[in-house]
Amino acid sequence: MKIAVVGSYGAGLTMRVPRAPEAGETVSGGVFDPGPGGKGSNQAIGAARLGAEVSLLTAVGDDDFGRAARALWRAEGVDATHVLTARAPTMVGFILVEPSGENRIAIAPGALDELDAAAVAPYRAEIAAADILVVSMEIPEEAVAAALRAGRLAGTTTLLNPAPARPLPPDLWPLIDVITPNQTEAPVLLGLGAGHGLTDEELVQALRERTGGAAVLTRGGGGALVARPAGVTAVPPYPAEAVVDTTGAGDSFTAALAVALAEGHDLDRAVGFAAAAGSHTVTIAGVVPALPTRDQLNARIGSTR
Repeated sequence: MKIAVVGSYGAGLTMRVPRAPEAGETVSGGVFDPGPGGKGSNQAIGAARLGAEVSLLTAVGDDDFGRAARALWRAEGVDATHVLTARAPTMVGFILVEPSGENRIAIAPGALDELDAAAVAPYRAEIAAADILVVSMEIPEEAVAAALRAGRLAGTTTLLNPAPARPLPPDLWPLIDVITPNQTEAPVLLGLGAGHGLTDEELVQALRERTGGAAVLTRGGGGALVARPAGVTAVPPYPAEAVVDTTGAGDSFTAALAVALAEGHDLDRAVGFAAAAGSHTVTIAGVVPALPTRDQLNARIGSTR
């Protein structure tokens, strides 16, 4: 099975803090942990660890962070042939993680701002050869649109992980086969305000109607809702022994969902597989160290049956 990923890479500069500081406040006692990040890279590595043949399109700078990224992808078996070396520095994300595992993230895009439609064009053959195209939104909208259009033209199943969320132009919705927002992202995608008053079921159904395909609304410890033309079904969560760090849970979920769909599983079963991956990830600090291998994920699924 082949998966093409179009998304971001960035250095994740994580600090675990006793609590998040208020505006103008300094909080001491943090523990610093730098490491690789970016939704596209995380998803590519996650899918490769689960057994997929993965290619990645992103952009990095000609700097130490960019060189470390290429070494990481070689080690993880991710094909980075088409990764752009940009003029700007590699993207950096600053991440604050509280003892509860909740996180706050600020991003300086840098090299990712240079990922445009022209950068996607040489990657179209990889998209056409893939079973699933995974696109996330830490990259310019121009690149998101070009990748989704290439996937639709090639007949490759398209999966959009709409994070960070922003309203989508009307012409992009029909290019999406599966969309996977969380409860915070879904209203933003639909252009709704904070007091929209819709239930989760209504939100996921509205998303599905926009795409004409399928929508998966992730709900953390509440599992997920899956909307297809036949209706909405609930997929229960996988239990996590202890929540240590939620930072990479969404990327782990997306990678596992793509792998399961590429293997031909139906959407409900694929979402269950993805939920198990997310459950594994939140129990381990950091993102890349927490992405499960296939053996680890099979063991988790087997232990909860």
